[in-house]
Parts: sequence; C-alpha cells; structure tokens
Amino acid sequence: MKSIWKGAIGFGLVNIPVKLYSAVQNSNLDLDMLDSKDMSKIKYQRISERSGKEVPFDRIVKGFMLNESYVVLEDEDFESAMPEKNKLIELENFVDISAVNPIYYETSYYTQPEPQGKKAYALLLKALQKSKKAGIARFVLRSSEHLCVIHPLGNMLVVTRIRFDEEIRSPKELEIDAPTVKPKELEVGMALIKQYSSDFDISAFKDEYSKELMKIIRAKAKGKKTVVKKMRPEKRVSDDLYEQLMQSLNKKGA
Repeated sequence: MKSIWKGAIGFGLVNIPVKLYSAVQNSNLDLDMLDSKDMSKIKYQRISERSGKEVPFDRIVKGFMLNESYVVLEDEDFESAMPEKNKLIELENFVDISAVNPIYYETSYYTQPEPQGKKAYALLLKALQKSKKAGIARFVLRSSEHLCVIHPLGNMLVVTRIRFDEEIRSPKELEIDAPTVKPKELEVGMALIKQYSSDFDISAFKDEYSKELMKIIRAKAKGKKTVVKKMRPEKRVSDDLYEQLMQSLNKKGA
C-alpha cells in the first residue's frame, strides 16, 4: 500500500511523525466507455478552448480568474499559503465522536507512525480510547485545506476528512410541513424501531447490485440472454398510518 501523505500529527507540543494511507476503495465495477460501432475505448483529451488542439500535460497550469484575467499559481504558491499545514495535522480540540453529524463525513485514511513517533502515537491512541473522544484538526492535502477528525480504530488512529460548515447547504429552502403524530402512532413506531434494532455489523451489508451486475456480465459473455427481473407488486396496505405500522410489526414478527 502506497502512502498518500507524509507529515506529523500535532498533539500539544508533541509532533507524531506519520504516513497516511487511503482506507477506502471503490466496490463499483470498473466499466469502460466504448464506441458501440467497433468496441474501441473512448479517450478523454485535454483540449484548448481557444485553439481546439490537445494540450500536453506539462503545459497545463492552475489559475484563478480575478478581475477578468487569470492569475497562474505555482507549486510554491500553494506551499506558501500555510506552510505548516502542508506537513502538520494540528489537533485543535477534542469532542465526543457522536457530536459530529454524519452529514459532514467525507473519506478516511489509516495512519502509520514513523519509528521515532511510535510511543507518542500509542499515547494519543490510548488517551482517545480511554476518554472516548475524537480530535478535531486541519491539514492541507492536494492543494486544499481539509477539516478532519482523528479517532481510534482497533490499535490504529484513523483520520476522517469532514466538510466545513460552509460546504453544507442550508435546509431552510426546503419547506417541510410537520403533521401531528398521534401518541399511539409514535408508540408503535418506537416498537418497530426496537424490533429492528441490533448491534451494528458492517460486514452484514454487501454491494448486492454490483454482484448481480457481474452475474449478468458473465452470462452475456457466454452468449446467454439477460432475463429482466420485474419488481413484485406489493400488496396494497391500508392508507391509515397506524394500520401500516401494525402490519409492519406483524410482518417482522412472522
């Protein structure tokens, strides 16, 4: 596994040298774009808007439009913006992990301590485990600043990138009426939640869609015709919410 970032976690006056590794991978099937005429791959080209010709990669630069003209940024410009955050994940405070709403989560990275930082790494890990807290920090990755939480997973610290508050759209533009819920409806709703409650086991959830799609791909490769599955029509239940909840309880019980 190749590291994607190398720097340190700042814990007070202690710097813990670490490497970051991607903790996630795509479970979707890798589908290619093809020309249906001859099954050749479709290529993407970097075309100049002005000349209409392809631009070599070594001539491509990044720029920001300011006052109707572009300001070109070099690698050193990104590093100069906040040099300390290019190599440091600075812990700013500690919170209960449950206080971070899932809407903020993006992606996660495993951390691996360098030999000289193993003891400090173990200390931070144990302290987070015992306090049941997560650290909030900021760092720069690929020319952008990211907010993150640092939390324990087994014997490892995980850095999970989270969105800044300004990246979350306000729900105020969506008008949602809140009809009155009758006490008996709430009681049955709570009973239904209790009936379906269990310990969270991520291994119980698989990417079933990709698995079924792979079956179709293998069948087509053997020249077999794809059988289109039809959704089974659901039996009409009562329009009464209470009756629907009661039927749901009975269905689970059965």
